[in-house]
Amino acid sequence: MSEPEIPPLPGYTIYDPHDPFESKAGPFWWSRLEDGSDHFVVLAAEHHCNTQGIVHGGLMMTMIDLVLVAIAKAEPKDRFVTVSLNSEFISSGRKGDLIEAHGTLTRRGRSLAFAQGKVTSGGRILLTASAVLKSIGPAA
Repeated sequence: MSEPEIPPLPGYTIYDPHDPFESKAGPFWWSRLEDGSDHFVVLAAEHHCNTQGIVHGGLMMTMIDLVLVAIAKAEPKDRFVTVSLNSEFISSGRKGDLIEAHGTLTRRGRSLAFAQGKVTSGGRILLTASAVLKSIGPAA
């Protein structure tokens, strides 16, 4: 199913339009906020939901993984892979909800980064997560 590529909020762009999985799972829209933090959103459509009309947990886990990898980067060309992702589902979203995600970098070492994040909708926490990420060097 193809969704129109119109950002749900002004000033947002697709974070990685070349990633084949994220393009099909999302699209995930991104903006750098005034405070320097990264903010990701997706407008929940039918293909983001399960048969009960609830936003699929796999969508939220994909989104938080994207967020935590993005905030681990010191430079745009840095690349990370997820070593460990721990998450807890707190509440659920529904079709039509604006799903938002953000995270905090806890620590970045030479080869590992540690981050925490949340997926929310309408001020409600839907998912919390923490991750360990491994640097695989800069993109060519």
